[in-house]
Amino acid sequence: MPSPADGLHDKGSTMKKQLLSMTVNGEEVDLAVTPNSTLLEVLRNDLGLTGVKEGCAEGVCGACTVLMDGAPVRSCLTLALEAEGATVLTIEGVAAGGNLHPIQQAFIDHGAVQCGFCTPGMILASKALLDRTPNPSEDEIKTALAGNFCRCTGYRKILEAVSAASTGHIESPRKE
Repeated sequence: MPSPADGLHDKGSTMKKQLLSMTVNGEEVDLAVTPNSTLLEVLRNDLGLTGVKEGCAEGVCGACTVLMDGAPVRSCLTLALEAEGATVLTIEGVAAGGNLHPIQQAFIDHGAVQCGFCTPGMILASKALLDRTPNPSEDEIKTALAGNFCRCTGYRKILEAVSAASTGHIESPRKE
């Protein structure tokens, strides 16, 4: 991980960097960032966490969704310095001990992954929902995922995966 010793001035820029301290995927991180750096840029470019995707860069598609202190945020619209002292979770930190999180497994089991571009944001938005509402209704799932767009799956399998993860039924659905 980069350290503050990496410099407090951007090369070729007069913008002074500021120190940022946060916890990312359970690891304390201290680095120097420019005040206009987004959380997306810092996570991808400075920390190498490429599971965070830039889709629209306007906060509309949800591909850049991460959890900050347990709440889903659009990292493309969040200034990195807003994460000072926060706990940030990206898709790279969802699995634990080499085991997929039940939501990740449910997405696989229910075929809710196609191209995979939207999947990290969908999983993190789903995790935030299930952390606060362990047994959501289909309408609650739809509301929680309303800001995450998928161009491939058509959403039915995503809804089934989140529902299955909420009930603990993460085994592969049976073909009839």
